[in-house]
Amino acid sequence: MALFGRKNEQDATLGKPPMGWGVPGVQKDESVDPEMEAMLLTAPAGQRRIGRAEIAEAISILSDYKKGKASLEERVVQDELWWELRHWEAIRKGKQRTDNPEYRGPEPSSAWLFNAILNKHADAMDNYPEPVVLPRERSDEESAKVLSSVLPVILEYNDYEQTYSDNWWEKLKHGTAAYGVFWNSAKDNGLGDVDIREIDLLKLFWEPGVTDIQKSRNLFIVDLVDEDLLEQQYPEHKGHLSGGAVDVKQYIYDDTIDTSNKSVVVDWYYKTTSASGKTLLHYAKFVGETLLFASENDPAYRDTGWYDHGLYPVVLDVMFPEKGTPVGFGYVAICKDPQLYIDKLSSNILENSMMTTKKRFFVSDSTGINEEEFLDWSKPLVHVQGELDDRRIKEIVTNPLDDIYVTVAQMKIEEMKDTAANRDVNSGSAGSGVTAAAAIAALQEAGNKASRDMISASYRTHVKTNSMCIELIRQFYDETRSFRITGQTPGSYQFIDMNNAGIKEQEVGQTSDGLPLYRKPIFDLKIKAQKKNPFSRMEQNERAKELYGLGFFNPERAQEALGALEMMEFEGIDKVKEQVQNGQTLLNICQQMSQQLDQMALIIQTLTGKDMGIGAAQPTGGGQRGQAAGPAPSSEKDSLASGIMEAQHPMTGYGERLAKRSTPSMGNE
Repeated sequence: MALFGRKNEQDATLGKPPMGWGVPGVQKDESVDPEMEAMLLTAPAGQRRIGRAEIAEAISILSDYKKGKASLEERVVQDELWWELRHWEAIRKGKQRTDNPEYRGPEPSSAWLFNAILNKHADAMDNYPEPVVLPRERSDEESAKVLSSVLPVILEYNDYEQTYSDNWWEKLKHGTAAYGVFWNSAKDNGLGDVDIREIDLLKLFWEPGVTDIQKSRNLFIVDLVDEDLLEQQYPEHKGHLSGGAVDVKQYIYDDTIDTSNKSVVVDWYYKTTSASGKTLLHYAKFVGETLLFASENDPAYRDTGWYDHGLYPVVLDVMFPEKGTPVGFGYVAICKDPQLYIDKLSSNILENSMMTTKKRFFVSDSTGINEEEFLDWSKPLVHVQGELDDRRIKEIVTNPLDDIYVTVAQMKIEEMKDTAANRDVNSGSAGSGVTAAAAIAALQEAGNKASRDMISASYRTHVKTNSMCIELIRQFYDETRSFRITGQTPGSYQFIDMNNAGIKEQEVGQTSDGLPLYRKPIFDLKIKAQKKNPFSRMEQNERAKELYGLGFFNPERAQEALGALEMMEFEGIDKVKEQVQNGQTLLNICQQMSQQLDQMALIIQTLTGKDMGIGAAQPTGGGQRGQAAGPAPSSEKDSLASGIMEAQHPMTGYGERLAKRSTPSMGNE
């Protein structure tokens, strides 16, 4: 919970963002009055804070930002070639050949790097995240429960699993994945909703030198849009929507892409400080020097900012971090060197194999050999002029390479596996002699340390992404919405209605100065894996059988089992503890009921004299009739359970006589 004296957030009566603004590539609201729009863009200098001078300054800043990430953009483009197994293009581009340009030799493209990235991506998708919202105060428990149910639905509406998958490819290849968390007023027929999308690193620009993107003075997101579409969306600016503020770096595509009729649309985010000291996030959209929208020019957002949370709507998921930059590097950067020498060694080995298997000859000019017949292996006869001997024609002998070079190539492959933490066991293989499922699962679990570390980093990014979603829900969910929540049982579901009434700021009192105090519910986010791979399920099954075999579920050994479980840690341990405790409780109840039944049977036997299997009622000397008999000897089995056992397993006559003789007679002593 947060308490503050002044309500700095946007009031609900100020309205919502214009439809389509704030989201790259989305059309604007056609219902906005053109006169009002023109007034906002051409207001007097005292009211208009963003004009041509500010746009020109923003373009200059954007150009500086682009120069600062030029090397990153070049690396991203080259990494994409390595991922597409087109790295020989990059090698040829950076090498000036001095030999015959028409002869290249073999250029094998082995997929060791590709396979390493593929396996890491599979590990990530096997542990797809699901948010769990936890309250910080008891009064917010119901809101947290609703958010825990609604957030996965919002993510599903945004096809987040596909976005998560695409961004994991980017993270593994280039070292950084960028998520954009926007409010899209065009969704749900104008009602608006959260919009989560992938952002290309080549289209994202930040201040050089910062390590946290939220500390950048400005943030730019650019996109290439057809000029005719821009003129349809903004007819009032027709003829002024061509060109671009900056050149956008392009990947090397297989197809030819024409960008001559496209313009660069820039979404500019920047932060300011209000009079009360609060950080405000503002937003402007422009093409070239033409301003399309600026939140500072709109009275509804001038003093409150574009988003109430005051953060750039971009979250970066970094693989291997670097100093002095918010991005990192990926597996291509660390694995392309062994991949390069694997392919070069393979190229030399293949070239030698081709030279060895293809016969060539030295032929003297004085030898009249019919070359056409000589090269045609379908003809059995080859005509020559003159005599033939070893001095006129001689086979060119190519010596095969030694096995040491094949060993070196294999060593580079093993280096690749170690560098990428992609051993054979991570791909499902196991060493010779390892056949038990539990052993294979244990080896894989031990070999997945690197994957677990990378997934944990993505979970931290997922927390930031969902936190932004909650803040957008707090700001814009004024209207009640209905969500279908799928239950645990297949086919079961329920409907939940939600708005921001329970999570927005609430007035709780006043300060000594008479200013209102507002309470803001704060939530914590925990991420759990929604899916598990088959080997994890197999490991859990093996663990369950092992616990059962060790007697952990035996109610008589519940206390020992709980002590052992306190020292153990595995997924689902709370449910196991609950089952053990339930078994112990059930055993205690059964024992109490058994004692009560024994007491009742003893009373009935005493009052009626009927044998209840507890022991005969023996009145003491001088005792009155109906008086309770004394306690039975301790050596006798006078419990109801023993009577039932004796009834189920009757003794033979010999056994009865033997038991009678072995029972001591206490009355004769």
